[in-house]
Formats: sequence, structure tokens, C-alpha cells
Amino acid sequence: MAGLGKSGWQLGRVWLVLPAFLFLTAFFAYPVGWLLLRSVTEPRIGIQNYEALFSQPIYARLLWNTVVISATATFWCVLIGYPVAYTMANGGARLRRWLIFLVLVPFWTSLLVRTFAWMVLLQRQGLINATLLKLGIVSEPIALVHNRLGVLVGMVHVLLPLMIFPLYAVMTRIDTSYVAAAATLGATPVRNFMRIYLPLSLPGLVGGATLVFVSGLGFYITPALLGGPGDLMIAQMIERQIGLFGNWGIAGALAVVLLAGTVLCLGVVHRVVGVQATWRRA
Repeated sequence: MAGLGKSGWQLGRVWLVLPAFLFLTAFFAYPVGWLLLRSVTEPRIGIQNYEALFSQPIYARLLWNTVVISATATFWCVLIGYPVAYTMANGGARLRRWLIFLVLVPFWTSLLVRTFAWMVLLQRQGLINATLLKLGIVSEPIALVHNRLGVLVGMVHVLLPLMIFPLYAVMTRIDTSYVAAAATLGATPVRNFMRIYLPLSLPGLVGGATLVFVSGLGFYITPALLGGPGDLMIAQMIERQIGLFGNWGIAGALAVVLLAGTVLCLGVVHRVVGVQATWRRA
């Protein structure tokens, strides 16, 4: 009876998971697999699409742009998000609630709306340029949009919550007695942070940076609206190849490269985190 009960419970769990499995298969796995298959079947069976990717300089620049823009956005998210998460984790309850509210409100707003808002703010006649002119910081409007700066501003604004909340979740579990003990033993604030607090918050930092970087690799709306000709990313090229040229083969090959890069990034992070965990246990 006990065996039947356990078997029945396992079967019940399968039925609970089945709807989600069917949904992901129908609306994710099948469309993605169909697109990836086209990378080696159109316009004919073979690897000519991948040969084009690695032989034509435009695609090399495209891949480089995607990695550089995502990495730069990740850097700024770390630089801005770490102090915010630290304040949320170690500040008073009232301050914590306000900071969580301020971080979440933009996150609940449509990505398209936020991107258009930045277009309004960053344009030559926008609020930011008007403020700089009024303060005498600049003598004429400066280009803040349709370039790399506009792309990074928009991406950092969108991706920042993905950095802040993993950090906050880890920082709230850090035992502050370690920091207090280090200070009692004579550690300076900088040494205390570098040797105690930063290593303890590293899992949140790695997790947040991974989320931001991987999400940035597939960005489309923000670079399309805020970027210039030199800021083209993989997702934009996939859309152009399909929408303008009907070239499903190249689009599928680009999707494979993007997917492979994402899996590689996640694999490296998993490997590094696993090695660190093993080292700490040892």
C-alpha cells in the first residue's frame, strides 16, 4: 500500500506539471526549434548560413556590439545597484519600503512606454538638455539619444531591478556580527568591506550580473529606439533579416549563436559558483 501511495503521489505530480510542460512545448520549444532548424535548411540544406556569419565582418561587429553593450550595461547596473541593495538591506524599515517601491514601480511599467519616455527626456529639446543648458553646464544641446549612451541609459533603467533584488535577497541574510567583529579587530571600513561583506554578498552579485548580462544579450526594443546605426544588436538583426529580407536561414543562425552564447554564459557561471562552493567547503 505504501508503495502504491508513493507511486500515486508521483503520478499526481506528473499531472500537475503536464500543463506547464505542454504550454512551454507549444509556445516556446516548438517555435524556437523550428527557427533553429531553418538555420541549416534554408535556402538549402547545409551550414552556409553559419559560414556567412563567421566570414562576413558585419556579423562579427554585430556579435561584438551585443557583448560589449550587454557587458557595459551589466557594469553600470552593478555600480548603481549594489549601493541601493545595501541601503535596502541595512536601512530602516521605512526607507526600505520606499526604495522597494521606487525600484518596482518602473518595473511594472511597459518596456515600450519606458523607452519612449527616455526618447522624450534625452532628445535635443528634452528635459535633460534643457536643464543642462539652464545650469550653464553645456552651451548647446548634446546628443544623448540615437547613440550608445542612449542605449545604455535605457537598458540600465530596465535591467536595474534584476541586479538589485538578487543582491538584496542575499544581503538580508548576511550576519552583521562578522562585520562588527572585523571592525573590533581593527579592520578599516574598506578592508572590512573587501574581506568580509563583499565575499558574503558575492552570490547575489554573480546572480544579478548573470541575469542582467543574459537579458541584455537579447534586447530589441531599447536599442532599436534609442540606438544609432553603430549600436545594432543580434535581436535587431534577426528582426531585419526576417521582416525586411525574409531570410529565415541567417535569422535562425543568429538565433543559434545567441542561444549558444547564453547557454555558455550560464554554464561558465554555474561552473565558477560550483568551484567556489567546493573550495569553501574544503
